[in-house]
Amino acid sequence: MINALTWLLLYQLIGEILVHVLGLPIPGPVIGMALLLLTLAIRGEGARPLSGSLQHTASTLLQHLSLLFVPAGTGVMLYLDLIAEEWLPISIALIVSTLSAMAVTALVLHALLRSRSNTGADHA
Repeated sequence: MINALTWLLLYQLIGEILVHVLGLPIPGPVIGMALLLLTLAIRGEGARPLSGSLQHTASTLLQHLSLLFVPAGTGVMLYLDLIAEEWLPISIALIVSTLSAMAVTALVLHALLRSRSNTGADHA
């Protein structure tokens, strides 16, 4: 588990460094996780020991995910007045982003299902 946590933090550090060096408007951990995904995809089957350890560590972290919402909840309470003043833009942003995420998810699912059915037809 320590090995997997070290890898996760290393990729997060690489992401943070890239954000600071390149001035990217994306959070460092997001870039780090994208790089980790790319690494695991490139390594393929050879990544089994690492991905197994990462899977166990990720499952453990997900079990305690609710603890990560405590700082966010504290921030909401701290800036409650500002949120009350800016409720309309916040609400619009939440609605638009939620609908966009749902639309993109539906399109990706549709494309994957179509790709899967075409692949199945080729083998028949």
